[in-house]
Amino acid sequence: MDDGRLGERFLDAAIGLLQRVRDEDGEAVAAAGEMIADTVADGGRLFAFGAGHSSLPAQDLVYRAGGLALMNLLAVPGTVGVDVLPATLGSALERVDGLATAVLDTSPLRAGDLLVVISLSGRNALPVEMAAHARERGVKVIGVTSVAYATQTTSRHSSGTFLKDHCDLVLDSKIAVGDATLTLDTIPAPFAPASTVVTSAILQSVMATAAASLADRGIDPPLLRSGNVDGGLDWNDRVMREYGDRIFYLR
Repeated sequence: MDDGRLGERFLDAAIGLLQRVRDEDGEAVAAAGEMIADTVADGGRLFAFGAGHSSLPAQDLVYRAGGLALMNLLAVPGTVGVDVLPATLGSALERVDGLATAVLDTSPLRAGDLLVVISLSGRNALPVEMAAHARERGVKVIGVTSVAYATQTTSRHSSGTFLKDHCDLVLDSKIAVGDATLTLDTIPAPFAPASTVVTSAILQSVMATAAASLADRGIDPPLLRSGNVDGGLDWNDRVMREYGDRIFYLR
């Protein structure tokens, strides 16, 4: 098969997943945006968590040109990206009971805040416990996951539950179990994962909804501008001074 055609197949697969999210979960995306706007308007703080490759969409929300300045990364040491050695350690930490509770209990999260928990499978102990314990602390939780995993795999949390079972609102990425979107007779395993593309797009659509909702309420959304456009750094300095008590990546 022509290599260019394979690239087209992947792009078509990603577009198809995004169209499904748009057509099937538009109301959930809008509701998530309203939840974030409510939190900002009420003086709450925003946090995002993801482990492994699910940390990439979380990081994409933080200190982002065009994004809300109030979104903070809730990082669990050893699970953010693949910079830890060996890389398999991050995956192992996702299965450790008690780790999420320890992180949350020493974090700045408090009642009235909002936490976005991203986990493709939603089956490991870390995201399940993160969502459950956050809600116990009075934090609103938006989960971004593939609901298909809950019917085609088993939970790795002692409760037997999945991330989706511990959220105030769930956004379904529609990603198939295993993530990869393509197969080929000459390649022995499925390939071309789309979860990062789709999850990042879902969350940016939520952020866009939140910004518009705040504006509709007469609140200037605390958006960051690119530091590579004239006036961008001055703009960002002003926003960070105004909202510095809710921006934890400055400290």
